Amino acid sequence: MSLDDRKSFYVCSCYYTHNIFLPKFKLHVTYIDDKIFADIWKPIIKNKGCDNEEGFTDVLRVVKTEVERRKSLGRDYLKRKETILKHYTPLHQEIYKLQISFLSLTFLKLVEHSKQKNASMQSLIKLMSTEKGERIYSFPIFTEEFCNSFKEEIEHFENTDLPKGRPNTMNNYGVLMNELGFDDYFITPLRQNYITPLARLLYPDCGGDLLDSHKAFVVKYKIGEDLDLNYHYDNAEVTLNISLTSDFTEGSLYFGGMRHQRGIEEPQRTEYCHKPTYGLIHRGQHKPTYGLIHRGQHMHGALPIADGERYNLIIWMRSSKIRNKLCPMCDNKPQLIKTVGFGDGFTQPENTTVDVCCTL
Repeated sequence: MSLDDRKSFYVCSCYYTHNIFLPKFKLHVTYIDDKIFADIWKPIIKNKGCDNEEGFTDVLRVVKTEVERRKSLGRDYLKRKETILKHYTPLHQEIYKLQISFLSLTFLKLVEHSKQKNASMQSLIKLMSTEKGERIYSFPIFTEEFCNSFKEEIEHFENTDLPKGRPNTMNNYGVLMNELGFDDYFITPLRQNYITPLARLLYPDCGGDLLDSHKAFVVKYKIGEDLDLNYHYDNAEVTLNISLTSDFTEGSLYFGGMRHQRGIEEPQRTEYCHKPTYGLIHRGQHKPTYGLIHRGQHMHGALPIADGERYNLIIWMRSSKIRNKLCPMCDNKPQLIKTVGFGDGFTQPENTTVDVCCTL
């Protein structure tokens, strides 16, 4: 039995109030109730072009709809997963269980090196590509054959009329790996057996030595759909971003500083309006089969693609050892609410109480 199997995971209560993204205004907002929302956010939204009461009413409706979606997320997730399991016929059944043959030889050598007793951060970094920005690294992970099959599987699922949960409010087109059935035998062993040994050396200061849960999803960028990704940070200790395709142009990734280095309080800090300080990670560097690994709290975004389609597999890896002390989304001691699956990666410390989950 794995460590994950012995744990129960939770969300922080701020999941139902914080970091609600409004695409039209490129803005993350917080919702407690109608009055507080109007007092704090109405002037900001007005400055961004919403200068009438009807428009603000529409914004409030969008925000409250997202809050309700989050509250029912656990229940809806279980329903979708059951429906998909019952009615979906995979195109490539063989890829749902991780095989060594899916992984690049370079990646396997990195993992083997990281498991050696004398391995260090410095010795591992020498074997990787160092990207623009502090502590950002890239390396091949999958084979081209696997990436092609994986993309075909995602497209095959997208073309069905089965229910689909979307990754988050910033990505309207994409697939959640746990709903499709990739979690238990693909993403979990990939995290436990291959990524954690690397993260243990690269990010020991932010929980890289104990990544005990994750959220994995595919994001899709296409003309007429999502084109870019707003400046943000991830709800993760360590993020792995794996490029699956090459048939697109532009769409460079960019990074700024760490979130806590900005020194701006709410509500301004949720606008993520600060200019990146480190420049671009070009598509030529973040090429198909390659993974880009970075700290989750590292501010970043993606510029618009100009044509084609772009698919990326994103794995947010969480360390309960770190996030149990301070929720990375509200910067407070987490107020735990029971949920399903990995939740947001919080575990219950001894002698604490947990609220009844409103998502079940």
